Amino acid sequence: MVTKIKNSIAVLLVAAFAGFAGAGAYFKIFENQQDTKTTLNEAKKPVSLVNFTRTPGETATTEFVTASESTVPAVVHVTTTYGATTSGNGQYNPFQDFFWGDRGFRSPAPSMSSGSGVIITDDGYIVTNNHVVANSDKVEVTLNDKRTLTAKVIGTDPSTDIALLKIDDKGLPFIPYGNSDDVKVGEWVLAVGNPFNLTSTVTAGIVSAKARNIHILPDQQFPIESFIQTDAAVNQGNSGGGLFTADGQLIGINSAILAPNGTYAGYSFAIPVNIVKKIVNDLIEFGDVKRGYLGISYQPNETENARLLKQAGLKEGQGVYVQSVPSDGAASQAGLKEGDIITKINGAPVSSGMEMSAGIASYRPGEKVPVTYIRNGKENTVNVVLKGTVSKIEVSNAKIIGDRLGVELENLDNKKAAEYDVGVDHSRLQAIGPIPQCF
Repeated sequence: MVTKIKNSIAVLLVAAFAGFAGAGAYFKIFENQQDTKTTLNEAKKPVSLVNFTRTPGETATTEFVTASESTVPAVVHVTTTYGATTSGNGQYNPFQDFFWGDRGFRSPAPSMSSGSGVIITDDGYIVTNNHVVANSDKVEVTLNDKRTLTAKVIGTDPSTDIALLKIDDKGLPFIPYGNSDDVKVGEWVLAVGNPFNLTSTVTAGIVSAKARNIHILPDQQFPIESFIQTDAAVNQGNSGGGLFTADGQLIGINSAILAPNGTYAGYSFAIPVNIVKKIVNDLIEFGDVKRGYLGISYQPNETENARLLKQAGLKEGQGVYVQSVPSDGAASQAGLKEGDIITKINGAPVSSGMEMSAGIASYRPGEKVPVTYIRNGKENTVNVVLKGTVSKIEVSNAKIIGDRLGVELENLDNKKAAEYDVGVDHSRLQAIGPIPQCF
């Protein structure tokens, strides 16, 4: 299905189909995606993996020529091939169904799609989107020097829409990581990719917003969405390409556009590179992603979170209200309590639950994370040692309704319910809104 938002505008994953680049078609958010756990054959991490940060106080140039010259050679064209009926691993192929319907299952010809990728090491590691390569039979990468090489999928993470590829080559141009936490709204950025199969295309814009949650990963249990929003033009085929600062640092991987007709109409969204770095390092070292969990529940509805903040005397966007803290979680062991308001993760302000989750997503289980919170009007900071499993959180219907009404309620047990001759109208509970989300 196509995920739609207000005014019939759709959020689109921006991979392009090779034969239909100009069709202006809507793209599905693919269902039944699974993690690909591929063992890394290489015995060590690439020695050239770079973590580069701009010197504090240094301003980026608005001269885009130098940044374009340094980034274009490291952005590749990713082409994926899918079988006539199912992919090579037996998975259902949504690409065929979307363009051809039932006819696609009788077509003997394989289908193809294309996207982009960014080389991050000189020995051939490439970051792209999971939706670019999911369930593919074959992945090929065309370099800026026009050579085409077969790529191996090292691993994927559908929860962040990131995939890691590897090609067998040396001495490749690659891009240094920037720091997406340092990116400012209004800052100039460049998007580099291969829209409509047009290779090495550079567009410019500004950062329009940060920490956007656009709900494009609804089928994931723990989706991580905290996108950098920009007005740099991005279209079908830009998926997996890079978002760069004006001095050539990688700050995001382009993933989606907001458009009424399947093509760019104003805004695009990139996965922050600080999330990408952690996912890439996990896939290189372990073959899958190691997630750390804070062990709280929060209200995913931003309007409801704002209401809870207001009750605590704070304004919308000033933090995340903690709705429950299970005893088996990391937060409980660090001393966090229900009713606390988390304002910062490792010193970085958080204004929503999804932004807070994105901050935690850059850490592994066992790592200490400074968490700043407000309790009774006083700000405190505590180090939380993340756990590797999600806490078991049970939120009662009475708790959900009570929080909404601003009163304290409790559930009747079955004996008292029978004694008072009352029952539960579950249809009404559906209207209460989303239950707290735990992570």
